[in-house]
Amino acid sequence: MYSQQELSRFFEEKLREERFDGNPHQLYDPIQYMLDLGGKRLRPVLTLMGYGLFGDDLEKALPQAIAIELFHNFTLIHDDIMDNAPVRRGKTTVYKKWDSNTAILSGDTLFALAYQYAQKADSDILGEVLSVFSRTAIEVCEGQQMDLEFEKKNDVSVEEYIEMIRLKTGVLFAASLKIGSLIARASKEDSETLYKFGEVIGLGFQLQDDYLDTFGDEKIFGKKTGGDIVTNKKTFLYLKALEKADDTTRKQLIDLYSKTGDDEEKIGTVKNIFRELKVDNDNIELINQYFNESISFLDKLNASDEKKQELRKVAENMIKREK
Repeated sequence: MYSQQELSRFFEEKLREERFDGNPHQLYDPIQYMLDLGGKRLRPVLTLMGYGLFGDDLEKALPQAIAIELFHNFTLIHDDIMDNAPVRRGKTTVYKKWDSNTAILSGDTLFALAYQYAQKADSDILGEVLSVFSRTAIEVCEGQQMDLEFEKKNDVSVEEYIEMIRLKTGVLFAASLKIGSLIARASKEDSETLYKFGEVIGLGFQLQDDYLDTFGDEKIFGKKTGGDIVTNKKTFLYLKALEKADDTTRKQLIDLYSKTGDDEEKIGTVKNIFRELKVDNDNIELINQYFNESISFLDKLNASDEKKQELRKVAENMIKREK
């Protein structure tokens, strides 16, 4: 089983060989620009790892790994428009560099290209591969819609938040792994178990992302913390704090999250409330719970311990990272 670093390099090289240029240039240039921004490439690597648990020729799963990466970048282009985000991976976002209409069309084209790559599977498994891909695409959109609705909703529960990040983040990790295993002709039981592993790891990944945005070491994290507080994002930390706070503190939090603007005093006050209520500890505890649950699924797989160990390392890196 190859390591995450080896697979990441392999995928990066193969993706560079696929040039997404064409006419009109105004449509395709943003696509190539977005893909050239890089990123962790976690999801396509998981597709290759899902295949590698049960198969030997990584090239067979490469089209589906590319499909997953194209789909992920489609969601990022559209998310940036919805979030009015000016920067992605340290560079100007597509809709800011071009315009919103172009970004929408380029994103739509990425979505179609993703399907072209996803369907490059043998006929006996094509239906199942596309079924997983289509269901995941729908669920990711459902999660994004929930996230948008949460911005206007004042009574979001922790349970609703977990369901939202399961749909928005967890299912794509899960599908990446499952599709890889389908290409390798894994058993139905192993494919479903691997899906559950990915889904749970996705939850831990997003919760760690939330935690780092508020409490990460800025030198390691690579950017200023408190962004979720500034934008009044209803993360686990905020929702758990509302759940645990007394009436006075709850009102204070709600008032703080009704303000807009980059306010250092607001960030500091909210962080202090989170610490006083120990929701930072609750967040870490839940991440560890998801990690342990994911390993229980990993242990059930009918694959060699050596191969499973590499996937365990990826899980640890995903939810115990510092940036």
